[in-house]
Amino acid sequence: MYIHIMKKIVVLTGAGISAESGIKTFRDSGGLWEQYPVEEVASIDGWHRNPGLVQRFYNERRRQLEKAEPNAGHKGLVALEKDYDVHIITQNVDDLHERAGSTKILHLHGLLTQARSSRNPAVITDIGYRDILPEEKASDGSPLRPNIVWFGEAVPAMEEAADIASYADIFAVIGSSLNVYPAAGLIHYVAMTTPVFIIDPKPVAVYTNHKVDYIAEGAGRGVAILTEKLQAFL
Repeated sequence: MYIHIMKKIVVLTGAGISAESGIKTFRDSGGLWEQYPVEEVASIDGWHRNPGLVQRFYNERRRQLEKAEPNAGHKGLVALEKDYDVHIITQNVDDLHERAGSTKILHLHGLLTQARSSRNPAVITDIGYRDILPEEKASDGSPLRPNIVWFGEAVPAMEEAADIASYADIFAVIGSSLNVYPAAGLIHYVAMTTPVFIIDPKPVAVYTNHKVDYIAEGAGRGVAILTEKLQAFL
């Protein structure tokens, strides 16, 4: 009896894949949000200085996300599950991979549709697309904050992500500048014999000895091209 074992594709996705769904990226806005540096709205120091500003930022991003829809890039990754064991590691905090139908997703930087205790990162609440209200408390009595990993905070899922990447038969990067660490370092956990694909319309500097196949396209068209190239591995 022949048992077909699916090859494991690990895909690291960044802001570029969600940009085609209308989700704004800091990269395209010069790192500013309403003239505020990203450090003011996406760092633990910013939260301590002005929690109201930080809450307003994420409340608005949540409203924007509610109106967004998964694009061809997200849907193309779902289609790959028919022939491959697809694991998505995402730097994005939106839920577009979930809504597209992907089944194995690891969020490195948290999720917009969740809130958490300011005291205990493990106390998490699903809030959907609603606002977090001023003075709203978590179940442990501490201020409720977005369940987002901010600049200056540890990335709890990094160890699991590195483990997943180390077992990849094929590794792909979609819409990530590979400038944000530690996520950008995941490629160094990938075996040297593993084929690597990078999909981005802009040049991406990668410091690795892997053989890299660059696909200079946006996510939708890029995933379609990737799917064609992957036929050689079936």
